[in-house]
Amino acid sequence: MRKWSNRIVPLVAAGAVAVLVGACTPAPANQLPPLAIYGNQQTFEIAPVLLAAEDYYRGPVVIRMGSVANLVGEPPVPGFGEEGEADLATNAETQALRYSVKHPDLRIIMTVTEGLYRIVARRSAGIESVADLKGHRIATIEQTSAGYFLRKMLEREGLQFSDIDDVTIVPLAGMTEALRKGDVDAVVIWEPESENAAQVLGDDLIEFSGEGVYRELFNLNSTAGKLADPVKRAEIVRFIRAIIDASAALRRDPAKAQQLTIAAGGFDPDDVRESWEHHGWIAAVPDDLLDVLVEQEQWLAAQAGRPARDRAALAALIDTSAYEEALALEASQ
Repeated sequence: MRKWSNRIVPLVAAGAVAVLVGACTPAPANQLPPLAIYGNQQTFEIAPVLLAAEDYYRGPVVIRMGSVANLVGEPPVPGFGEEGEADLATNAETQALRYSVKHPDLRIIMTVTEGLYRIVARRSAGIESVADLKGHRIATIEQTSAGYFLRKMLEREGLQFSDIDDVTIVPLAGMTEALRKGDVDAVVIWEPESENAAQVLGDDLIEFSGEGVYRELFNLNSTAGKLADPVKRAEIVRFIRAIIDASAALRRDPAKAQQLTIAAGGFDPDDVRESWEHHGWIAAVPDDLLDVLVEQEQWLAAQAGRPARDRAALAALIDTSAYEEALALEASQ
């Protein structure tokens, strides 16, 4: 995996020199600092954000490796982020729920992408159904959306997470290698490692889709304070509009978004193209967003040994007003 330093990350194809993206007009003398966005660039879900910054946002913006931790002043996750204060951050809903316990001013603004998860397993290990995962070693990360997805899939078969032997492997590329060597019999993680794992198994592959059970909600997040600042809010609204337009563009033709994803994450181009279909580029607010938070909160609270927050408390974490304002804007140029 590529290691990112504490610098502005170029969001253009390899060989390009620009680091401030989306600046389409001359900057005034008193120009504000670039809009700071943090997200995991080693995921495909961030593709609409990269494209929005490159082609659709009329202003300076920087995108760095990070997460909602950068919104709330928490230290970055080792290996997945760098220091710095975010104006916006992308993450699965799982992490917004975790950090908002200590930082209730965190706000979910919209869902950028749906991650369509799957279980990739070795048929020759005696796995013909999800129920057959019982007793097997499975590479995943329990505390993430992937771990939550696996839990949901197991519960549908009357199993508990404790019925499998979960194995955490970081960097994530080690999951595919562990599957190849026979150290694990299944992989449950986001792309492209799911696709890499599937390719390693070849004809020995069996997959189980999460359709109708769970999909990751890869959200755009900010804070109540940022949204209350008139100047910062105006920038955020315009960037949301840029994401909406970029998502529509990549649904029509994904080529440029794929190119930016390859450059930002250091991915193999074939991995990106082959994994692309396992995402929903929705740029919207799902009707069941609060329902997902309420259900997942029970799981997170049990893990942390704390009381679960009620529906009203979780509803306060969702603020779609900036998204609604962005819908009223004309399409980005």
